[in-house]
Amino acid sequence: MDNPFKKAINSFFSKKGGSVLGIDIGTSSIKLVQLKRKGGKAILETYGEISLGSYAGFEIGRSTNLSTDKVSEALRDLIGEANVTTNDCGLAIPVSSSLITFIKLPQTAEKQLQTVIPMEARKYIPVPISEVNLNWWVVPEEKDALSDFQSGDGEKQEQGINVFLAVIHNDAIDRNTKVVKATALESSFFEIELFSSIRSSLDQSLQPQMVLDMGASSTKLYIVERGILRNSHIINKGSQDISMAVSKSMGISFEEAERLKKAYGIVNGSKEKDLTEITSLTLEYIFSESSRVLLNYQKKYNKNVARIVLAGGGVNLKGLKEYAQKIFQTECIVANPFEKVEFPAFLEDILKMAGPEFSVAIGIALRKLQEME
Repeated sequence: MDNPFKKAINSFFSKKGGSVLGIDIGTSSIKLVQLKRKGGKAILETYGEISLGSYAGFEIGRSTNLSTDKVSEALRDLIGEANVTTNDCGLAIPVSSSLITFIKLPQTAEKQLQTVIPMEARKYIPVPISEVNLNWWVVPEEKDALSDFQSGDGEKQEQGINVFLAVIHNDAIDRNTKVVKATALESSFFEIELFSSIRSSLDQSLQPQMVLDMGASSTKLYIVERGILRNSHIINKGSQDISMAVSKSMGISFEEAERLKKAYGIVNGSKEKDLTEITSLTLEYIFSESSRVLLNYQKKYNKNVARIVLAGGGVNLKGLKEYAQKIFQTECIVANPFEKVEFPAFLEDILKMAGPEFSVAIGIALRKLQEME
């Protein structure tokens, strides 16, 4: 999206160092957020988004698979348009370029985790271990999980160590390293986008919460409790699929389908009844799969998810929050990650609307600020 307020923002804040940049390279657009720490607070200096469709000869909103050179070109253009003044950044890695899974190891293996985990991980990673970057964390035992109770036959289930694996293919790291170098940036870390989204979208609630992050080509689900990721899932449909279905069914261009989708959404009583029905069909698939993931979690841990946070550019659809609440029968809110930073009051409405799209970029920038403390 264009940033008509960047000049106003630039006039509010001086940029004499200490600024950081969070970058989210998606399939349909690149988002960035520049923050600065002042008086113990995170201050918004600038932000921006650029569509990648035009760099591939596609319409705005379409998912792309650009070369590193084209991605670098788009990022350079965005850096210039947004008046970015720092090269100190962090970069998000798409969930699609990573593997997130949980494994359970025997209790006796705890002292040998450094050796055992890479060996055990081979069973879950479809490529040689030398071709990936592997990180892992021991997950605190969930005392309320049904696995801690007796099984149906009366036998107590075997206890063990729960381990969270986060794997990034070296190709994804190399690709992003080339983009960083080509744009004269300095990145101190690459982070799988789910961690960034969780950091910016969720509060410190002790109760389970789920993030539903709808992008252009996919929808990601993350269930978090007490700050710990308990489950993640990818649905291979996103906002682009809605526009493509509208385009095909109504015999109109993708660009026109995007315009109608944003104008009418899925509000009951819309003048575009056919549009609402077509949109609902794609959403039904996404939300049906999301409900299955939610119910499986609640069954496994014997507790309800207290709140669902809607993030990603795809959730900026009229009536979607109400639709989600009806499907899930749970409190649903739209992510507002900009509330975690300070900005001029006159930007509140525009940033609240843009917020879901910038969840990952803000999450990256917030982590980068933490590094400087």
